[in-house]
Amino acid sequence: MSDGALAARLARLRATRRTALIPYITAGFPSPDETTAFLRGAGAAGADVVELGVPWSDPVADGPTIQASAHAALQGGTTLARTLELLAGARAELPVVVFTYLNPVLARGAVRFAADAKRAGAAGLLVTDLPVGADDAVERDLRSAALPLVRLVAPTTPAARRRAIAERSEGFLYLIARLGVTGESGELSGALGAQVASLRAVSDLPIAVGFGISSRAQAAAVAEVADGVVIGSAVVSRMARGGAAEALAWLGTVRAALDGRRAPA
Repeated sequence: MSDGALAARLARLRATRRTALIPYITAGFPSPDETTAFLRGAGAAGADVVELGVPWSDPVADGPTIQASAHAALQGGTTLARTLELLAGARAELPVVVFTYLNPVLARGAVRFAADAKRAGAAGLLVTDLPVGADDAVERDLRSAALPLVRLVAPTTPAARRRAIAERSEGFLYLIARLGVTGESGELSGALGAQVASLRAVSDLPIAVGFGISSRAQAAAVAEVADGVVIGSAVVSRMARGGAAEALAWLGTVRAALDGRRAPA
């Protein structure tokens, strides 16, 4: 994937008023082959960007579905190095953001990790537990390969802090739709529109919303206010049941819902 692929893809989507569909999968779950199949088929299913999660033993931001997938992937031997091997081998035709916790990055070395991720074909990085300003040296090292560093914003983040995060974000801003951990949810916050608007006031970056988006109706509702929809647990649960084939088939119905077409029940 070429330099600037993430920004270029999101800019095209904005220009055509198409909502970015961003599924998350855990590398190595339910198997390395299924990960490869998903990465190769995601574009045809209607995805625009994929978040590829590095399995970690203590995924504190994730709920039970993704936690279980990470533990299974680790038991199957999927490490950070193996995750990057899978990414390189898949040769995905859409931008892939490597989603990770900080510990595996520090164990590998942030400069080496960034370089290896770029070499493998990553189009961006998202380090969930590295808040803006927490460690400027690590942040500088992560930027050494010139990969966009995507940032998370919580519903409770104060206005001044949102501005600071926006100023040091690249690719897109990831707005967490609810407090707590990831997982399928029955409803969206009524304040979501206002939260997106507050981010637009401080940043020109595309805004994607995730955490708890678990149905086509919810995805379509998010598309009314945001530039992108991130879906994790609902995709991972289908990977668990029927592998990439089931997850990609369902993803196609989400794409149809986002595009305003009638989707199967």
